Amino acid sequence: MAGKRELSAQQAEELIGVLRSRFEKNMDRHQGFDWAKIQIKLEANPDKLWSLNEMDNTGGEPDVVAQNEKGEYIFYDCSTESPKDRRSLCYDGEALEARKQHKPENNAEDMAAAMGIELLSEEEYRELQELDDFDTKTSSWLKTYSEIRELGGAIFGDFRYNRVFIYHNGAQSYYAARGFRGVLRL
Repeated sequence: MAGKRELSAQQAEELIGVLRSRFEKNMDRHQGFDWAKIQIKLEANPDKLWSLNEMDNTGGEPDVVAQNEKGEYIFYDCSTESPKDRRSLCYDGEALEARKQHKPENNAEDMAAAMGIELLSEEEYRELQELDDFDTKTSSWLKTYSEIRELGGAIFGDFRYNRVFIYHNGAQSYYAARGFRGVLRL
């Protein structure tokens, strides 16, 4: 029986199949990468595989986009729009607590942490946008600098008019078309 943060053998096999298919369909995102090496790392890290499953189940369509200097493969949510089951969230727990009325069910930071991932940073979001046009109708909360967050704000990004825009909003705000994108290092 699979544990809380572990997939059953069948679930793991199915997810690896989905990830492989997505990898092969989008080779422009990761030219020169060897799927066999990625799969070995996936199979050796069931907790990361569980997190990728959470990303996929909430509409994120995770895919490999880079490899860092430590040799870790980097997965980003590559869904065309902000993941559908991660929208209508305020930025963090503090912002959620500050709302007096019409509180959303959750917040982006806590949901990401529960999934075992992190919100994309502004830099990572810009890197993602170099791969394709994402968030042309939606927007995504981004990891916010402490200086902004201490003043009550948070940042988000989208793609409009053929360019990436990074904006600010009150961290307690939430919108049906704003979610968050995550990053996982494997």
